[in-house]
Amino acid sequence: MTVNVVGIGGSLRTDSQSERALRIALAGAALAGAKTTLVSGADLVLPFYDPAEPERGPLAHRLVEELRAADGVVLVSPGYHGTVSGLVKNALDYVEDLRDDRRPYLDGRAVGCVATARGWQAAVTTLTSLRSIVHALRGWPTPLGAAVNSADVLFDPDGDCSDEKVAASLRTIGSQVVEFATARV
Repeated sequence: MTVNVVGIGGSLRTDSQSERALRIALAGAALAGAKTTLVSGADLVLPFYDPAEPERGPLAHRLVEELRAADGVVLVSPGYHGTVSGLVKNALDYVEDLRDDRRPYLDGRAVGCVATARGWQAAVTTLTSLRSIVHALRGWPTPLGAAVNSADVLFDPDGDCSDEKVAASLRTIGSQVVEFATARV
């Protein structure tokens, strides 16, 4: 059985550092045999989540359906003022639409978490926030998470990372999502 891994994250900047980190983590999941789907940047420009409004536009509908079908998830957020970006947080609020599913929220899904920020403080606190959100949504954060200081580590447009140890960690996060999802399926 093929594991389905959905990557969510990035910023409004096309091909941002956080989106490039997400692509490397998803490459690790693909190398481990998963089918991967990227939901990033413009795909996440959604209306503020409103639980009282049942109608969903095409982007929100796609996000919810991708998550519904996911065996595992990779989340990458830039650190904005020490926490998850509003773009990523709003996307995660849409997980509420899964509350009545057989697998509510992210229940039973392995979730890899990565934070990128221009400085260690924001990178670390953002990673901590992501892991807390995953717990609240009943997901299983992978043992390895990554806080990436983009002042020290750069991702180029070809998908290469200036620090092979960071790239290896990102790929490991992707492969851990597949490993834990496979054990669960």
